[in-house]
Amino acid sequence: MAKVVHAQVGEKRIRCLVCEGDVFREREVKLNSTGMEFFNMAWANESANGLICLSCGYVHLFAPGKLTLYRAQT
Repeated sequence: MAKVVHAQVGEKRIRCLVCEGDVFREREVKLNSTGMEFFNMAWANESANGLICLSCGYVHLFAPGKLTLYRAQT
């Protein structure tokens, strides 16, 4: 199961754009492209860091290496 986290980019703490919650589940999200799917090479597509808000379920995407994650107590 994905870990439950708080997150920030630089000095700015991330809050959900919909409900302003600050607790997320973190997971890798594949950025599939039609060309790679056509050649059966989806495994080679780039990935993003996904934060799924625990309060409302909204999915936030971030470029790799931009987030700092902190374990949240649930």
